[in-house]
Amino acid sequence: MSEFPATQPVTVRREYPDAPLVGVAAAVFNAEGHVLLVKRGRPPGLGNWGLPGGLLDLGESLEAGVHREVWEECGVEIEIGGLTGIFQPVDRDDDGHIRYHYVVIDYWASHVSGQPIAQDDAADAAWVDLSKMAQLPMNPETRRVIREAHGAWAQR
Repeated sequence: MSEFPATQPVTVRREYPDAPLVGVAAAVFNAEGHVLLVKRGRPPGLGNWGLPGGLLDLGESLEAGVHREVWEECGVEIEIGGLTGIFQPVDRDDDGHIRYHYVVIDYWASHVSGQPIAQDDAADAAWVDLSKMAQLPMNPETRRVIREAHGAWAQR
């Protein structure tokens, strides 16, 4: 495993936050072009499949956060290829109050080593053929990000 610089984990309210929370995620592809997905083990998105990622630690660079989050959730080391985009999910409760608000910087990356093992807050982790993604519960925006990331990865 790579050494991660000393940072401070963020201690903020995820639910009903005072401000948007900044996170990172990665669409990681293996040599066969399969994408690394995690099944969410806690809200938001409990039970849905998505990209490994999470909140930045205080003092952490975006790239270091991506490496750390993929390692913590899946036990996989990656090489970051580039930026895919920014995803800004906002979830409101039945009364219209903002329950969750994230700004997630999405990257695409290549698999370097390790086999997916669900760790941290992931209930499951697996390499998934893109043709099988439609069968999994997943946010439509995540599907779009994966397709865009795969296009960039395929042209590397």
